[in-house]
Amino acid sequence: MTKRAKILVVDDSELSVEILHAKLSDRYDIVSTNTSANALKLAREVQPDLILCDLDMPEMDGAEVSEALRADDELRDVPLLYLTALASSGDLLRMRKQLGGRPAVSKDAPLAQLVASIEKLLKAC
Repeated sequence: MTKRAKILVVDDSELSVEILHAKLSDRYDIVSTNTSANALKLAREVQPDLILCDLDMPEMDGAEVSEALRADDELRDVPLLYLTALASSGDLLRMRKQLGGRPAVSKDAPLAQLVASIEKLLKAC
């Protein structure tokens, strides 16, 4: 039996977390938090294979979560995929440099595109 990847979902919207859990839980083990400030603590506890992180959140936005991950010796190599409802797929490609080189996917992307983005990052590790 192949080990299922563990994904940490960080999104201040409970509905978004529920939708992502429903879409992805048959493929991956999903752990989530609605508080960006809790993301690092939870990531240390669960040691995810990948983090899906909303860009626009109170407390710490996705870019700040990314910076904190990169500054943490234990978590810096965990791949992060940004989620956003604020930009189209074309916008996300243009924004990649602004996002510290980390990839992003629209929250309304088809499931196949989301899974393909996740799998690409997991295989790169």
